[in-house]
Amino acid sequence: MSQFSEHIRSLREKRKIRQREVAACLKADTAFISKLEKGERQARREQVLLLAELFNVDKEELLSLWLGEKVYDVLKNESAKGGVAKQALKVAENKIDYNNKKKTK
Repeated sequence: MSQFSEHIRSLREKRKIRQREVAACLKADTAFISKLEKGERQARREQVLLLAELFNVDKEELLSLWLGEKVYDVLKNESAKGGVAKQALKVAENKIDYNNKKKTK
């Protein structure tokens, strides 16, 4: 199970919200919510934003967890020691920094 899916389940349970209520908010079915909480399905970005609103949590924090899971899914099999994956993350980080600098000029 992923951190994102565990976090979603925890938020829902703490607020005593039923899966069907979450499903209605996302315009999905309860099977999707169940699979989302088990880490068997992934939410789309717009669904993550709706979840943040429903649970009244910081959107950036929830998006960071969600995006981190997506990045991990892409890189998890790149090498046994993680060297290639870590290098790819550094390249992405540098590119993000470069693009942010360009935007502020």
